[in-house]
Amino acid sequence: MKVLWLSPWMRPLARIHVEALRAQGDDVMLVTTDQHPESDAPRDYEVVLDARFKQARSWIPFVKALRAAREFAPDVVVGELVRDPRWLAFGALAPRVHLVHDDRPHDASENRPAWERAIFDRWGRSADATVTFSEYVADAVRRGTVPGARTPVYSIPLTSDVDDERISAVVPASARRDLVLVGRINSYKNLDVVLSAWRRHVDGSGWRGDDLVIIGKGSIEGPLPPHTVHRNSPFRYDDELGVMARAKASLVHYRRASQSGVQVLSMQLGVAAIVSDRGALPEFRTPGDPAIGVDDVDSLVAELDRLADPDTAFRRGLAARTHYADTFAADVVGTRLHSLLAAVAGLAPDSVQSRIPRVDVELRGLDAGGSRDPAS
Repeated sequence: MKVLWLSPWMRPLARIHVEALRAQGDDVMLVTTDQHPESDAPRDYEVVLDARFKQARSWIPFVKALRAAREFAPDVVVGELVRDPRWLAFGALAPRVHLVHDDRPHDASENRPAWERAIFDRWGRSADATVTFSEYVADAVRRGTVPGARTPVYSIPLTSDVDDERISAVVPASARRDLVLVGRINSYKNLDVVLSAWRRHVDGSGWRGDDLVIIGKGSIEGPLPPHTVHRNSPFRYDDELGVMARAKASLVHYRRASQSGVQVLSMQLGVAAIVSDRGALPEFRTPGDPAIGVDDVDSLVAELDRLADPDTAFRRGLAARTHYADTFAADVVGTRLHSLLAAVAGLAPDSVQSRIPRVDVELRGLDAGGSRDPAS
């Protein structure tokens, strides 16, 4: 099967998907840009474009890329977060899958202008199928709150955007230290509650000398609690994976639901995620781990006290790594994705209508429970 993948923003994750499909025997061409901070030299399957369509010098490479895509003759096209109107021409080359990451913007900085919503929401609704990374977002698409409601909608697990080759063995209890909170600082990350709980944890008997290391750019109002470090700058994984892997826990205690790449990366690293009942999508939670009330500071302090114990942190982290390998690993997702795309392309034994629902049922069986109003 030949797959044309369009991903201007999510280049590292797109690479993981592309290479998982290539491992299935598919031929894949990735059209992308250098906009992601983890971008580096193009790989042999990549075409890297300048997404600024108002720049005159971006047009000749685009025309060459479109010609190459036509010669590639894809069986199916996958598009995610496309925002350049020229790229719509790629989507016309074969049956198309609209890949949706979230049910709504995380904050005002992610709001799109009206002209962009008009063009690309319509494009999303005209796809042959819509794919999400959770049943929570799939339900939002089906309700019509996310573009794609006129298409069949299916969910697959979200894999990590970090290659497994960059991930070490699960860090032993003896080397565990600190807790981490990772990602751009947004209001939905519930920092007021988290920092209040951390202050009480540090003042209490359960503290074991750890720091809370906040990794991500953004302003935090007011003075930080004791033993809190904020690395307030954009970051690359090469600089922070070691800190994250050694952590006793990763704080993902968000105020609203989204398909959380931080939560998935924490599992991949073998680090327990502390999650809220509002932010934690059921299919993303390690079985047996609690979901704490989003404003329940007492329970959050108790969880910080539990995971301050390095042996507990190691056991919970090992369970998280096992859950990741069974459910979210790239090879697991690649197998599902291959079957789904083959069905959309008409290359599966059955039709799209008869084949894809069986894939969907298989994937829903991976969920830890039904979806609810549970972030990135």
